[in-house]
Order: sequence, then structure tokens, then C-alpha cells
Amino acid sequence: MQVEIKVPAVGESITEVEIGQWLKNEGDSVAKDENIVIIETEKATMELPAPAAGVLGKILKTKGATATIGELIGQIDTEAKVSGPAPKKEKPAPAQAAAAPAKIMPAAERVMAEQGVKVEQVTPTGPGGRVLKEDVLKAAEARTESKPAPQATPQPAPQESTFQSNGAAARNDEVVPMSRLRRTLAQRLVEAQQTAALLTTFNEVDMSACMALRKEFQEAFVARYGVKLGFMSFFVKAVVDALKQVPQVNAEIRGTDIVYHRYFDIGVAVGGGKGLVVPVIRNAERLSFSEIELAIADLGKRAKENKIKLEELQGGTFTISNGGVYGSLLSTPIINPPQSGILGMHNIQERPIALHGQVVIRPMMYIALTYDHRIVDGREAVTFLKRVKEAVENPTRMLLEV
Repeated sequence: MQVEIKVPAVGESITEVEIGQWLKNEGDSVAKDENIVIIETEKATMELPAPAAGVLGKILKTKGATATIGELIGQIDTEAKVSGPAPKKEKPAPAQAAAAPAKIMPAAERVMAEQGVKVEQVTPTGPGGRVLKEDVLKAAEARTESKPAPQATPQPAPQESTFQSNGAAARNDEVVPMSRLRRTLAQRLVEAQQTAALLTTFNEVDMSACMALRKEFQEAFVARYGVKLGFMSFFVKAVVDALKQVPQVNAEIRGTDIVYHRYFDIGVAVGGGKGLVVPVIRNAERLSFSEIELAIADLGKRAKENKIKLEELQGGTFTISNGGVYGSLLSTPIINPPQSGILGMHNIQERPIALHGQVVIRPMMYIALTYDHRIVDGREAVTFLKRVKEAVENPTRMLLEV
């Protein structure tokens, strides 16, 4: 019996997807609900499980192809039997040994072509016997070391017009198609700059109090909740506090109307396996520090594994982006439409500041608020950022204020 593999519905506004890597080859056995292919949408990347157990038959849509919702992309034969292992024979010479088809990752495939390495020369170390880029580089290095050193031969005097061929190889271009997620991200960023009146205001935060509080309670926090107390939970709490004071930053424009959100769904920008994604922490105003940290840890882990659900990427009212984890000292983040604001966190550096008439060294962080000037005035933006600064510099107040 042939069971069809079709593209499932993945979101209200999504009509087509792009086929990513097939995790199984034609003729491989598959178990029911085992992930067999990666599909990419304009918002996320996800793995599609097998609808039934059997043998993967014809693959109708290969990697890079576009498929519409409900379209047939492959089949599973539920009655086919996988041939058992071949009887043991004397081990042939390496050059004659018949190897099973290797699963070669895209990056490894490119390096194999560049280095002229054959698949039988590579020892795969990836999960499921996959050939990784590092495996190919190791094989190429071993091949180079095994070659005898060439005998020195007289070389003609160099001429100005001579061009070495190895110089040309070093200047090769690599053309890689943009993923659907990256194309959509690029489109939305350009759209934000073209449709919104973006402006950025800055401030700086003394992180001494937060760092002292984390140091004092970190061990007990980890022991009780199984997750570290990070800076992001402080900023989420501070942002919610500031949004309550300045509701324009938590609003959006719909046509000629302004929609004020009376709830606080905070998007947290994280680097995923396929690029930047912004999963949303729902009703952040109701969450404790531990619940926020647990949510961020879970979303960050699944983003790197490309397991974020579409509904977790939709409907945020405000976004926080932490470029500081990559070493950024200062930046002007771009809002995520239709939101009206985004807060940029940055690297913490010890700097001299004037405090009570004295110059002291403090761990300082620059923060930036990019906002849509169509709905948020400068006074409101500055008030918002100042409120965030005050809350983070006095974190205990967030435990007292409702």
C-alpha cells in the first residue's frame, strides 16, 4: 500500500513551502512519526514526520523545490520489506569495498567538490552516519600528508606576466540560494524601513545591581528551577513595566486606527539554525523571573534545532534583541512590523562614570530603542527608555510594583 506524503497546513497565511534536506533516502526504512524531511516556510523551519511505517519510495520534490499546501512530495510503501544484511564475506581491499550510500550534508558536499575528495575516502562522524564538513576536511588533510614530497626541479625565472593557477582557485565564488526564511526576513526588514518612520534613542544602564543580585541568588535559583538567572528576565520585567507607563510603544497602526494592546507578548530575537527568529513570550506580565528564564531557555534551544512552532513566532507586541551576546557595543535595531518598538541590549563593559561627584568604574550597557515615530513621540520614547533604565538599575522595585 502506498501512503502519500503531503505538505501539511502550516499557518493561515502560508500557501507554499520550500523543501529542505531529506533525512531519508529512497529505499530507506522509516518508522511512523519518524522525521523524514525538512520543510521551510517564510517564518520557520520544521521537520515533517512519516505518516506511516514502511519504506520510503519515490521522492517527488527534491531539496530546493517549492511545494504548495497539500501537494504530494513523496510516498511510503507500507508493504515493502527492507532487505536484510548481506552474508558475511571476506573483507575486500578498501578500493573494492562496496559502501552503503552515505548521507552527505550540503556543506560537506561543497567541500568534497572543491577538494576533489571522494565519498569512500571519508569517515562519517555525524548523527545517523552523516558526512560532515569536518569529516571531508580531515580526509583531505590526511590525503595531503600521505602524498610523497615532490622532488625539487629547476624552475624558470618568474615573469611579470605569469599567473599562478592556485591563485585563481582561491578567488572562487560560492553561490548559495537564500532560504525562504532569509528571503522573508530580508523583505520584512526592507518593508519596515520603507513604511515606518524609524527613529532610535539611546541610554546607558549601570548593571551593578543586577549583577550583584544574580551573584547572590544564582546558586539557589539554579538549584530550585534548573536554569540560570540571566539578564534577559530583568529586561523583560523592566520592559513590561515601561510599556504600562508608555502604552504607545505597545501599540500598532492598522489603517487609520491605533490599536493599544492591553496585554504584553514580548518577542525575544534569537539566532536559529536557519537565521534570526523572534519567538514570543505570551502574557509576560503574568510570569515570574523563573518562568521567563525557563521560557527563554526552551525557545532558544528549539530555535537552534529548528523546532519552533509557527504560532510561537506570531503576534508579539514588542521585541527585545540582545546583540551583546555577540559582542555588540551599540546598534540601531529595526522594528518587527507591525510592532512600534524594539529594545536593543548590548555588551556590558566596565567604564568610568561620574557618580556623586566622583569618577568610578561601573559595568555599563548601552541600550537602544528604535520606534515608529508615526505613533510614538520623542518624549514618550525617552520616557520609556528612562523607565527601563531605572527598573534595571533598581531591580528590587520590580518585585514590589504591580
